Amino acid sequence: MAVLPFRPSPFFANKNQAFWRLQMAGWGGVLLLRTMSGLANAKELSFLVTILISTITGLSLTLILSVIYRTLINRRPLVTWGATGLALGVAVAAYAFIDAWVNGLYNGDRGFDVGRIIGLFYLDATLLLAWSALYYMINFFLQIEEQNDQLIQLENQATTAQLAMLRYQLNPHFLFNTLNSISTLVLLKQTEPANAMLSRLSSFLRYTLVNEPAGRVTVAQEVETLKLYLEIERMRFEERLRTSFQIDPATEKALLPSLLLQPLVENAIKYAVSPQEAGAEITIAAQLVGPNLRITVSDTGPGLQTASASNRLSGVTFDGGEQVSTGVGLANIRDRLAQAYGENHRFETMDPPEGGFAVLIELPFERREAVPCDAVLVASPEDLRRVLHFEKPAARVSYEAEDGGEPSLSGVIEAFAKGVAARRSRP
Repeated sequence: MAVLPFRPSPFFANKNQAFWRLQMAGWGGVLLLRTMSGLANAKELSFLVTILISTITGLSLTLILSVIYRTLINRRPLVTWGATGLALGVAVAAYAFIDAWVNGLYNGDRGFDVGRIIGLFYLDATLLLAWSALYYMINFFLQIEEQNDQLIQLENQATTAQLAMLRYQLNPHFLFNTLNSISTLVLLKQTEPANAMLSRLSSFLRYTLVNEPAGRVTVAQEVETLKLYLEIERMRFEERLRTSFQIDPATEKALLPSLLLQPLVENAIKYAVSPQEAGAEITIAAQLVGPNLRITVSDTGPGLQTASASNRLSGVTFDGGEQVSTGVGLANIRDRLAQAYGENHRFETMDPPEGGFAVLIELPFERREAVPCDAVLVASPEDLRRVLHFEKPAARVSYEAEDGGEPSLSGVIEAFAKGVAARRSRP
């Protein structure tokens, strides 16, 4: 026996449906209470007719009031409450008049009893006043909830935009220097190094611009991107730029914000490698510390014992009082971590005893869970386009394997496509 999953929805997800549910429940409760009161006072069963007519009258009047209130709720307060009081007074008077008339017919009275009208007036006024108060309270509450939802949505959009801005703040000097280096190599007719440098720059920029601003990658992916970036910089600094990666294998699948470490390495190159004739060594380390992922980026530069220490922390350098660089800076990383993890992270700058400068980051250890599926297809866009006749691949492709002989990758894809088509054709 198939069981459909039950997915509860908010009561006010459908406002019209919620209104009618509350109407039926409220006036049904009034009918029940007045019926029980009449029976407790030994009223005849025929008295239920007057109660039913009174309940239907109240229900009808509140439907009219709901239309009026809906047009008044967003007006100026003076207009809203003034018109509401007037409409409510008219509705109460009409309710009391109808109730008195029906009760007069029930009791066989030909004229109108003023005392009965006044007594019913208070009862009917209490009912309609309570209904009106609930109507405005519920609708004001719903408006506040909608405004909060809109505010949360705007905050999420602002957060995403801020993350994108922070992540895309690549130092323009890196791009300019790289392009100038490529231009120099071309002028010197060193085509192979120029082509290699251009290819690495293209791959790095593709990674930078394609990934989602708020997306996360594994430590292994981030390290590969860093190596790509460092290969570009090494063609400029040569032996002056030395690197060391100390990555615990247990951390390779841990998740972190994309391009989180590149600004730190860029910072180290700018303030440790570039100003020193002998260059410096940059070390990137990752390890597990309890439930957290700890990443350290350190260098053997002058540290913070120089006049440019504040510039290193802010990512802004000056020349003769003029701002010449608006690099990423450490404040960028701090802001990204705050946006992504709130207070559940650690970010520290340190002066190691052996000298240099170090940045320590601790994040909650998280890893991407495997998604169960019927089949896994690994292929290049060219294979997908050629075998499955796609104009453009409809999904991102990760290069996890290469075509290495028999059976060929294209053959496997073709067999897979035929199997899918055969299963679809079965009745």
